Amino acid sequence: MSDLLLDINLQNLPDDYFAGDWQVASRVLNSNDPGSPLAQAARLRLESNRLETQAPEARHNQSGRWSVLRDDLLKRPYLRFELPAEQTRALVTRLRRSSDGAKSQLNLYFASGMEMQLERV
Repeated sequence: MSDLLLDINLQNLPDDYFAGDWQVASRVLNSNDPGSPLAQAARLRLESNRLETQAPEARHNQSGRWSVLRDDLLKRPYLRFELPAEQTRALVTRLRRSSDGAKSQLNLYFASGMEMQLERV
């Protein structure tokens, strides 16, 4: 398999493309609270509207919900995260996948200014 990742058109993308187990590959916090669950997360599990964050320290792990929202004009996807200690949304700025779908990269820009790149695991 080639490591070549192709950009996916976000406007017509089915919501289930965002589901799965994601590892945080990089993160820029900006003004986000460094102690928040999403800022601490090393992995995110998104399945059936259920969200689990996994952090290096188990005390930072949380469970909640997630959903996909789209703006009316451009149909850009946003992911809404609802955790006990944090509620926020993130604009999906890029989704890339390998031709066989085995590898994916997801870039998110949060309302707080935090940027996160995720890789499917």
